[in-house]
Formats: sequence, C-alpha cells, structure tokens
Amino acid sequence: MKRLKNIFGIIVLIVLINIIFKSFNDYKNHSEQISFNTLNVSTANKKDEPNPKIRFFQNPDFTIAAEKTINSVVHVKNTTTSKGSNSIWDLFYGNSENKRTVGTGSGVIISNDGYIITNYHVIENANEIEITTNDNKTFIAEIIGSDENSDIAVLKISGSNSFPYIRFANSDQTKIGEWVLAVGNPFNLTSTVTAGIISAKSRDLNDYDSKNQSFIQTDAAVNSGNSGGALVNINGDLIGINTAIQSNNAGFIGYSFAVPSNIARKIYEDILEFGDVQRGLLGVTGQSLNTELSNELNLNITEGFYVNSTDKSMGAYVAGIKEGDVITKIDNVDIKKFSDLTGYLNSKRPGDVLKVVIKRNSSFKTLSVNLKRSTYVQFYGMQLKDATNAKLEENKIENGVVVVVNRNGTLYRMGIRAGYILTEINEQKITSTSELSTFENENIYQITFIDLNGEKERLIFDWLNEKNWYCKRNSWTT
Repeated sequence: MKRLKNIFGIIVLIVLINIIFKSFNDYKNHSEQISFNTLNVSTANKKDEPNPKIRFFQNPDFTIAAEKTINSVVHVKNTTTSKGSNSIWDLFYGNSENKRTVGTGSGVIISNDGYIITNYHVIENANEIEITTNDNKTFIAEIIGSDENSDIAVLKISGSNSFPYIRFANSDQTKIGEWVLAVGNPFNLTSTVTAGIISAKSRDLNDYDSKNQSFIQTDAAVNSGNSGGALVNINGDLIGINTAIQSNNAGFIGYSFAVPSNIARKIYEDILEFGDVQRGLLGVTGQSLNTELSNELNLNITEGFYVNSTDKSMGAYVAGIKEGDVITKIDNVDIKKFSDLTGYLNSKRPGDVLKVVIKRNSSFKTLSVNLKRSTYVQFYGMQLKDATNAKLEENKIENGVVVVVNRNGTLYRMGIRAGYILTEINEQKITSTSELSTFENENIYQITFIDLNGEKERLIFDWLNEKNWYCKRNSWTT
C-alpha cells in the first residue's frame, strides 16, 4: 500500500512539473510576442476597450523578385554624333568636326525574342544604341518606335535563341504602401537592385506641360542611369518603367517616378501593331475638384473630375455626359483628380467601351462611353482641333482652329483656355490643324487668338535666346 502511495506521489509530482514548465514557456512566448507587437499595446488594460490584436512584422523576401528580374534589365548606351565648331577660327573658316556624345540608361526585356522597353529620353537623337545584358553580352539595338508624350520607346535586339524577360503586371491593382524593387544601372553600375514602397499613384509632376503624366511614386533609391529600368512587385512582375527622380540634392534622397506598366504595355503593343500610339478620347474638358472649386460650384464633394464641356463628336456627349457632371469612377478605378482620368485613358484604345460613373446633382449614374480616335493635334503644349463652320460663324471669323486643352504653362498664365480659337501664327492665317506642322521648327514671334468673349488677342514673343523669352499681349474687340 505504501508503495502505491509513493508511485501516486511521483505521478502527481511529474504532472505538476509539466504544468509549471508549460506555464513558464507560455509566459516566455507571450512576452516575446509582445516585444514584436507594433500596434495598440498601450490600451490593453483599459476597461470597455477590446483586447488589442497582436501584429507581427515580417521582413519581405526580395530575393525571388531580384532573381527573376536582374537578368532581364539591360544597360543602354546611346551614342549621338553631331557637328560642332571648336574655336572662333573654325567658325570663320567653316571648319568643324563630328562630336560624339554618349549617354547611358537602362531597359527592360519584355519578350523572349528581344523586345525592350526603355524611356524615350534615354535613346533620344541616338545614332547608335548598344545594349549590354547582365551576362556581359553586347548587342546593337534597332529603334522600333517611340512616344515622346509618355516618354516610352521600344527597341529590338537579336542574336540569342531566347532572352530572359519580365512579365507585365496590372499596375491598376498596385496599392500605396506595397513593397517594390527598382532594378537598373545607376552611374554605370550594372544590375543594381534597390527596395522601397509605393508612396503615391497617379502623380503628375507638372500641371501645365503638354504631357498627361500619371506616375507611380516610390521611395526606392533611383539615380542617374536608372531611367528606363524596371519597377517590379514582390513577385518580380513589371509594374512600371522608372523615369524620373525628384530630390533637393540631385541624388536618391527623395522620390522616384515610374510610368505604370499598363500604359507602357499599351504603347508597346500599339507600336508593334499600328506603328504609332492609338489614343482614345472621352471628349470632355474640365478640371480636378478641390475645396475651393467645390464651394464655388456649390458641390458637396471635393474629389473627382468636373466636366466643363463635351465635344459633340466624341463618345462622352453621345453617352449623355453633360456640363456640370462630376466623373467619380471609370470601370473599377476611382477618379479623384485629372491624372487619375488621363492615366487610365492612356491605357485604352479607340473603340474601347468604358463604364463611367458620374455624379449629377444628388444622384450617381453609370454610362457606357465608346472612346473615339483622337483627331486633335499637339502644338506648343496645346491640343487643337479644326473649327466647325458653326463655330466660325458664331465668332464672325473666316478661319481658325479651336483649343481643346492648353497645357503650355506660359500660354496658360497669359490666359489661354479651352475654347479659344487660334487664327494666326506669325501673321499667317491658320485654316486647319494640318497647317500647324509647318511651324514646328520655326521661331514663333506672334500668335493671334479669339477668346471666349469674341475678343481678339495677339501674343507677341520677343526672343532673347532659345530658352529665354518673354511674351506680351494685346487685345481688342472684333
């Protein structure tokens, strides 16, 4: 009997030891978890508040993305040859020699047969483009096509059975705060990988230039030479083409900006299929909402694109979009500002049908809009179209082209707005947009407009040098 009591005592002792040991481990693990908790620990002991959720920080694994990407990003060398005078005697006697300028950047292989996407400014004015892959092989590239407005160019190399390439991702699905990698060749340092997060989307760096920008903004370290390189997600898929940096010291301390992959892919496919970029238009003019404008218009929302007018020949008018409507969403993309709108439209083509959500008065409507081919002409940062006979008769004039959008900063500050009619350039009458191309390489010293009130305005440009000029305005009633 005594022996049984001893055995029972031993069993009880073992059980108690196990309980104590387990309790100690639970406490230790709980303490370690608490030390990694990053949110809401200060309110744990307060009554009437839920217990805080313990969140754990995990370092993202960039190795897979880097391995998938690094061999598909190439070094781009642009060699430009130009004539230049070396001295005053060369100028006098007309002697000159060819000068070679070499620029460098990056590019992204996006197909196994050697198609490459880079920035337009990386290969601009190139006489020869040399591509160096990550395994130190060199190729001479052919320029397939380019689009200065979006700063995208397409190149082609040959000589390998199959090139490693990066797959496109849907850049519309990227989220602010998402981890990204920037891969490129800064300062001729090949195959450089840096990490950051998406800081913002649909970023336009200049509201008054001729380019409809809608960049992905990141804080990944990007320097000179990264232009044209890849911005990839954690899976190693392409979400953007690194294009620009913004910094106070011209270094990487700042932000970098990338053309979204949906836009780059569309331009690439357009160039291969059509030879140029196919742009589809809604046919609306307007501006981004803000508090000031919303108060002025007596609106109860401060985000969206306010429609000032619609073009009767375009899909927005046909679908029923009117002046005073606010575009808030297209398909599944929220439209909070102008760059949201242009960024999404730049990834679409003529003929595409979009679901456009508008706010009219106090209700929302969804309209189907068929994008039309752009008939507008880009000139001096303006988009212009031919004037109808009715428009000319309304303003009692015989000729002119209509300003659809003005994104020239100087002209904008001089008051030139959508709806103005351009009638003369350098004292020559303009009857159609086809005539504008003759002035692209000329110094323009005078432009005449008819404003929204039917008044004639003449802008006179006094050229001091190619990059330093000023403008004055004369106006009178017709």
